[in-house]
Amino acid sequence: MLFSLFPPPIYLLSTAATFSLALWASGRAEIIWKERDSPRIVIDEVAGYLIAMAFLPRTLTTVVGGFLFFRVLDIIKPPPIGMIDRQMKGGLAIVLDDAVAGVYVNLLLHAIYLWRPHLLSLLDRWICTAG
Repeated sequence: MLFSLFPPPIYLLSTAATFSLALWASGRAEIIWKERDSPRIVIDEVAGYLIAMAFLPRTLTTVVGGFLFFRVLDIIKPPPIGMIDRQMKGGLAIVLDDAVAGVYVNLLLHAIYLWRPHLLSLLDRWICTAG
C-alpha cells in the first residue's frame, strides 16, 4: 500500500529495486539454507505482488483481489510459470516465476477494469458497507 502512494516513475523504480534485491537475497538464501526455493524466502512474493499492483486503482477490492489472484497463480503455476519453477535455478528462478505471475495478475485486473469495471465497483461498495 505504501508503494501505491508513489508517483508511477517512483513506483516503477521501487519495484525494480525490490526485484533486484529479491534476486540477490533469494540466491544467497538458497545457498545459505541449502534448500531450493525455501518457503522462508518471501521477498520474491513481495516483488511479484508489486508487479501485480502496478498502475491499478488503490481500492480494497483491487488489493485483496490482486493478492488472491496472485496466490492462486503462484500455487497452480500456469505456463510459463511452472516451467520457470522447474527448469531454472538460483535467485532468478525464485523471483522470475513470481514476477510472471505478477504480470498475469496485472493484465487480468487491467482487463477487468477496462471491460467490466462495474464488477469491481459493486464489490467495493459491498465490502465497504459490509464492514
